[in-house]
Amino acid sequence: MLTLTEKALFALAVIFTAYGTSLGFSAMFRTIRYGQAPSLSTDWQRTIRALGTWIVMRPIWGTRRITGAVHAALAWGFVLYLLVNVVDVIRGYVDEPVLFPDWISQSYRLAVDLASGAVLLAMAWLLLRRFVFPGRKVFSQRANVLRIKNSRLSFLNQTVSRDSLIVGIFILCHVGFRVLGESVAIQLHSPDPWQPIASAIAPIWAGLGTDTLTIWHHVCWWGALGLILAFAPYFPYTKHVHFIMSGFNFATQIDRKSPGALDPIDFSNENIEVFGALKLEQLPQSGIADAFACIMCNRCQDVCPAYETGKELSPAALEINKRYFINENLHDLASGKPPDAMLTEYAITESAVWACTACGACTAICPVANAPMLDILEIRRGLVLMEDQYPEELETVYQGMERNGNPWNMGAGDRLKWADGLVVPTVEQQPDAEILWWLGCAPSYDQRAQETARALVRVLEAAGVSFSVLGSKERCSGDSARRSGNEYLFSELASANIATLNSVNPPRIMTTCPHCLHTLGNEYSALGGHYTVIHHTELLSELADAGRLPTDDLEENVTLHDPCYLGRQNDITEAPRSVLEESGAVITEMPRNRKKSFCCGAGGAQMWMDEPVPRINETRYAEAAATGASTVATACPFCLTMLRDAAAKTVDGPDVKDIAEIVADRLPAEVGVPA
Repeated sequence: MLTLTEKALFALAVIFTAYGTSLGFSAMFRTIRYGQAPSLSTDWQRTIRALGTWIVMRPIWGTRRITGAVHAALAWGFVLYLLVNVVDVIRGYVDEPVLFPDWISQSYRLAVDLASGAVLLAMAWLLLRRFVFPGRKVFSQRANVLRIKNSRLSFLNQTVSRDSLIVGIFILCHVGFRVLGESVAIQLHSPDPWQPIASAIAPIWAGLGTDTLTIWHHVCWWGALGLILAFAPYFPYTKHVHFIMSGFNFATQIDRKSPGALDPIDFSNENIEVFGALKLEQLPQSGIADAFACIMCNRCQDVCPAYETGKELSPAALEINKRYFINENLHDLASGKPPDAMLTEYAITESAVWACTACGACTAICPVANAPMLDILEIRRGLVLMEDQYPEELETVYQGMERNGNPWNMGAGDRLKWADGLVVPTVEQQPDAEILWWLGCAPSYDQRAQETARALVRVLEAAGVSFSVLGSKERCSGDSARRSGNEYLFSELASANIATLNSVNPPRIMTTCPHCLHTLGNEYSALGGHYTVIHHTELLSELADAGRLPTDDLEENVTLHDPCYLGRQNDITEAPRSVLEESGAVITEMPRNRKKSFCCGAGGAQMWMDEPVPRINETRYAEAAATGASTVATACPFCLTMLRDAAAKTVDGPDVKDIAEIVADRLPAEVGVPA
């Protein structure tokens, strides 16, 4: 089809395009490589799993299903067009090549024709949705959210919108030229029933002579494939490189025991110069790769409790800002000469850093496996460990953990005062107990959480469970220290607790606090503490299934608030519900439940900090009250505190109780000890 001159020009253009594109991708991966450990790697099993996830695009189906389907059409069309473009190049160089048997050729032409139509419709719909249809707030952030310069400007000057417009027009023109070229070929040669869309367009060329049609055929061929050559070097700099980098993210995703499990810092390593991350290159390699994989879809922003309640934090803006900072400084970063710029200057404000509740909703919903929460926690580490900067409310919390092993800063010897009058044996008194109850700091020092602990004692005694506690040997698990960036304090607390637990060697550890559950079960293992840890709702569910819970059914309308570190972080969602149902409760679910639960506002050490209004806990309590339930059940002492604080500001709202209390209320009067 092509003339000799055209063939030579195209071959030369391919060489220049390949060189230009390789420069962009090479700079991308060298920038990622300059990130910190753990280094990204993969193996064939993870690669196969990643390929399956990438092809099926499973993560995008959870929300915005119509938009997800449209994006899927584009993505699958992209994959198909990798083959189409190769075939079209061969057809350009070889006159009438016979590449497939007739039946395969016919099926191929039909599939490509229909796919082309789907891609054109999908791209047109997405462009209209972004630039024309109302409701485009899904693509924006509030004015109080930090955005890197030039990325907030309107329309063509806005970097994100400009990229979307350029890529959208490219796809429309690339596929459009290809369809037009096929319609010209049909008019030039013979009808083709296997290309219905191209055949429907072919009559527009009627009346043109053979020479003119041949010219138009060449124009369309160059229009379709020439656009590829022109666009490819620009591709690594656009947000749409996520199509490739999402697969890279899936393949190199670090295996964690839970999405929120953090990598420890080796404080004995004298080669480590910076703890945490104050600059881009100090982030882990995965944190830099996330910037390239980001779709900029704002799904993470949609589920962020801090953003919903008006704070400066937008996980989406964090990733977008990182990406455009990289674009502006790509070759300096790739050559190991990064600009002297702090992440808090261009990516996220300090106020936003400290607004994060570490709930993990952003990580859970991301369709490309990004983890902005982990970036924020790395920045907190940098601020605390390198700059000694943190909210003043945390000063007494840190002192309490350092001196007395608890954030309440109360005496370690007072950990069992709440149990006066109850039979709560220590490990010395009952070393062979089937359960070691890790009390946690809240039941030890918070009066309201102590009511839950007393109720649980009644339930365990009624079920005949043999348990013991550490008593004064127990120290704070360190969750609040770690999630507020004080990794050194966390490592001190964890080391002491691991030494204690290893000396006891309990068969199973039970916690009433999901944060303790997560820390002991998912994070201590990296420091030498390997334990079987269960939540008290899991134990109660086991006891109910075994018929060991003698309860009187008292029907009650209950709505369940799933704690973030129980459901989303540890996938424990059914045990609490089964316990409530066994107790005769009728559960009315909130719209956001199970692993999509909305945070209470206490995580990420927010329990100890003042939150400006509107408050997250009040937003969640209002959602619970709207169900009409008489009781809000939860399974976390922090959630209990936050929701009860919100309830105290309302009139005639539902009561808030721990599930253990609801079960204890249903024990026959003659069973157990008095509460």
